[in-house]
Amino acid sequence: MPDTIAKDTAAAPGAKEKPERVRSLWSDALADLRRNPVFIIGAALVVFLMIVAAVPQLFTDTNPNSAGFCQLSDSLKRPDGDHWFGFDVQGCDVYTRTVWGARNSIIVGILTTTLVTLVGSLLGLVAGWKGGIIDSILSRFTEIFFSIPLLLGGMLIMSMLKVGNAWTVSAVMAVLGWPQIFRIMRASVLANKNNDYVMAARALGAGSGRITFRHILPNAIAPVIVVAAISLGVYIGAEAALSYLGIGVQSPEISWGLMISDAQPRFLNAPHVLLFPAAVLSVTVLAFIMLGDAVRDALDPKLR
Repeated sequence: MPDTIAKDTAAAPGAKEKPERVRSLWSDALADLRRNPVFIIGAALVVFLMIVAAVPQLFTDTNPNSAGFCQLSDSLKRPDGDHWFGFDVQGCDVYTRTVWGARNSIIVGILTTTLVTLVGSLLGLVAGWKGGIIDSILSRFTEIFFSIPLLLGGMLIMSMLKVGNAWTVSAVMAVLGWPQIFRIMRASVLANKNNDYVMAARALGAGSGRITFRHILPNAIAPVIVVAAISLGVYIGAEAALSYLGIGVQSPEISWGLMISDAQPRFLNAPHVLLFPAAVLSVTVLAFIMLGDAVRDALDPKLR
């Protein structure tokens, strides 16, 4: 009997032990996201909207910039089987304009978020890691921009520039939006820079650059990714607000905010002209916020 137990418990000669699967924050987060219906729905909506913005021709065979696209004889016609969203006051097909309007809105959201994340993360990483006078200078400089509200500052700068397109709006919002990412990255670096793995890397002779980018950055970037994912929807809404006020994307460019602005005076007579682009805008912002919330829940160990 003891021999049987010994045979059962002993490893077979020549057999290799199966290596334990190394778990990390990112692998656990990915596993959680795969099981999260909020993430799946949000990601599916985001992917669909990206496809619409990149290849609008897949969803409509009409180009809003083509000659004869708008016919005054169709002005404010209601939705029907051939024209799902009806026509606006100029006799333009609202569905086609809504599809093509996704491009400017998505470009603004993605470009602004990318610029904000790169600038804020880099400066926050330097400030948190170096400390001292560099940290003080960057922090005081950041407070100047942090005190300017995004929409109010965007309205002021855009009204002075008088050049309304997706690239200008993205640049203006990036200038005003990076301080939030800076503060988050700086705080995350300060929380991680004195951890044991950093001390061990120093003891082994690792240089400052290697420690910063191989050890500090991968462990400090998680909260930045969460805020960036949520902020993307916020920037799309901010672009729509600026365009609605007439200082964002300008005609003949197409934007959901611009469409809502044009439709607002005729809402009582033709509500479909406003409701459809407004609904698509709301769904887009909601999709990115859902995505960001799911990523936050997956990356925050306290919420597990």
